[in-house]
Amino acid sequence: MGWLDQINDQVEELIHARALMEQGRSSDACTVFERVAATTDDPYARADALVQRLSALINLGRTAEYPTAAEKAFDAVRDLPDPYLHGHLHALAALAANDQGALDRCVTHLVRSARALSAVSEPDQETAWAWHDLAMAYSYLSFHGYALSAIERARQLGLAAGIPEETFAAPGIRLRNAVTLDHHGDSDGCLRVLRDIGSDLERFVRAGGLGRLRPSSLAAYGYAAARRAALGGPADQAAASEAARLLANGGDSARARDMRTLGEVCLAIAADRPAAALSRLKKARVSAQTLGAAEHPRLTSLALARSGDHAAAHQADRYAFRLAAQRNDRLRDVYVDGIAARIDDEEMRREAARHEVEALTDPLTGLPNRRRLERYVASMVSRGERAALGICDLDGFQKVNAEHGHHCGDLVLQRAAGVINRVMRRGDFVARYGGDTFVVVLPGAGLAEANEVARRIRTAVRNEDWESLVPGTRIGISVGFAELTGTGAALGKAFEAARQALQRARAQEASALPAT
Repeated sequence: MGWLDQINDQVEELIHARALMEQGRSSDACTVFERVAATTDDPYARADALVQRLSALINLGRTAEYPTAAEKAFDAVRDLPDPYLHGHLHALAALAANDQGALDRCVTHLVRSARALSAVSEPDQETAWAWHDLAMAYSYLSFHGYALSAIERARQLGLAAGIPEETFAAPGIRLRNAVTLDHHGDSDGCLRVLRDIGSDLERFVRAGGLGRLRPSSLAAYGYAAARRAALGGPADQAAASEAARLLANGGDSARARDMRTLGEVCLAIAADRPAAALSRLKKARVSAQTLGAAEHPRLTSLALARSGDHAAAHQADRYAFRLAAQRNDRLRDVYVDGIAARIDDEEMRREAARHEVEALTDPLTGLPNRRRLERYVASMVSRGERAALGICDLDGFQKVNAEHGHHCGDLVLQRAAGVINRVMRRGDFVARYGGDTFVVVLPGAGLAEANEVARRIRTAVRNEDWESLVPGTRIGISVGFAELTGTGAALGKAFEAARQALQRARAQEASALPAT
């Protein structure tokens, strides 16, 4: 039985208000939900109205009203047994807490939402929408892996309930994933995701036209097109006009307004009008939650570079990278897992707070630093776990600094960090040890598996387009692995053995090169 089937009062008004939300008319929908909540005697109708009203307020960005709205909704659902309603409310409460900067509360709501929705015995289209909202909450917090898993669950439930595929295509989730890649220095990866988003839009338009797409999706598709143009993708007049049209029809949500504002900046950059882009950026007032705090300085960097002020562009880019590093997915995943495992344990909260304040991240690459590596290995060894530890040294890096300068050296290190991360297995650990040295830890792996990972790392680095970054300079990588076992000085012993293996690998590669 669907959730709305449990409501005996004012069902038509609730259905109408939900339709208004899907049409991007959250303000009108909010008025209907308020009227139903104030007049109904049906506890299910009141609960649904108050939950959906919180959703409308989040869409509108009316942050001052979040606490009271959430409190009323929780009061309304507290004694109702349906896990769907609790799961959906926690997903919305997570979005509200994130907008207010309450990270602990946000992640707690995320965990509670996922648990409640997983307990729904007969999921239907309402459950699909709840998983959709949970996916959005994950995405805004930069938990991109969790977001993609949740939206896939929503898509499957939606298809089973007869909801068209494009409804849960989630361009906004993939868009935030794309700009996050760019904020961390992987512009090529960003462009690949943006191209995929554009391809989906073309497919959906061929199948049924723009009229079948939700306004919030139109805003995301429009910004994806504009952002791609700003990075150097196709920017002809027709493409720019289409991006502007999509952005203009994105509905009345606060995030759609933010995308319109920044989308105009992107289109100005693409049209080679950097002064206009910078002027718009100075006036722009957008939420850091929409596309990440790093998006504003990153667009500033692109505009400055287009104007020829490369020194200022580099400074803005470094600032964007520092902001992005604060939302590093790897540390956030650890944080989520810790809260999920010990949600009722106060010690978990203290551990999470310490992880937030301690300097465990390399500011240049966003990877865990040497201190975090040492803690990670010590914890692994104390549990008696086996692993393979690898050292990765860039070849040709000194020449980069000498011939191209330290700015390019920084860009090479950022790109190398992204390349190594991309070929790792799920659960592997990557850290920047210092200089051009990276360390990888493969839990549970032996040397045979480690050698395959080493091969993937070398191949990925060799195939990367370094020429566009440091013309004329060859970039390679040498990798050596050793087993990590024992206690006490385990890291030091493994590190020395891996360093020796790296030197042997480097010598073998040098001997295999043709004489010049």
